[in-house]
Amino acid sequence: MKRALVSLALLLAAWTVPAGAAELRAFTPDSLAAIQVKYAGRPFILSLWSANDCVHCITELTLFGKLAKSRPRLPLVLVATDGMEHAASAQQIQKRHGLTRIDSWMFDDPIPERLRQTIDPGWYGDIPRTYLYDAQHRRETVVGVLGEQKLKAWIRKQNLSKQTSTD
Repeated sequence: MKRALVSLALLLAAWTVPAGAAELRAFTPDSLAAIQVKYAGRPFILSLWSANDCVHCITELTLFGKLAKSRPRLPLVLVATDGMEHAASAQQIQKRHGLTRIDSWMFDDPIPERLRQTIDPGWYGDIPRTYLYDAQHRRETVVGVLGEQKLKAWIRKQNLSKQTSTD
């Protein structure tokens, strides 16, 4: 029954979100493994955020949007920690920040703690939270807003400056 309600909510969200909005995939306990397979041998950024009452998340999304505009192949994965019932709101925020072409996910579990544990057993839900993965998938955790200087330094360190730029 709950799955049917979530499906109905997603269908309604699809009708209310403008065309070109980011497609949100359901983030389940197996999703991080799938993301890591997709980026095998490549660095990527995993950013956890919320569409509800997270001013600092919007600050970080603004930074990511700015970078995504100048670096369209930025290896960025956004995971909204809100339930799927907030998909329309999350999609609108991503569209507003120019993040419609970004790999986007949204928590889909009635017990979000389960999903947090699959990402990081030491994470208790504080957001924004970002993981900077290198090519070997060793990761650096950033709690709070990821600063622009730190992000640009990470991009340089991963040799992504030329690969992700439109220059």
